[in-house]
Amino acid sequence: MRRLKRDPLERAFLRGYQYGVHGKSRDLCPFTLPSVRQAWINGWREGRGDQWDGMTGTAGIHRLNELNAVG
Repeated sequence: MRRLKRDPLERAFLRGYQYGVHGKSRDLCPFTLPSVRQAWINGWREGRGDQWDGMTGTAGIHRLNELNAVG
């Protein structure tokens, strides 16, 4: 049975989160469509917040699993 693809907004959020938690610039957003770009930036902001809170490396693995489980 084929698996359904994830929602593009969810995928953009998760990719943005990855960029943010690794300290990358939000100028690196690859999306131009406003709704998808906004989802990416929201993920980036959350990732940056988690990075500032020290949730990087092994400390942040549970957070990424939570984000993946929500979708």
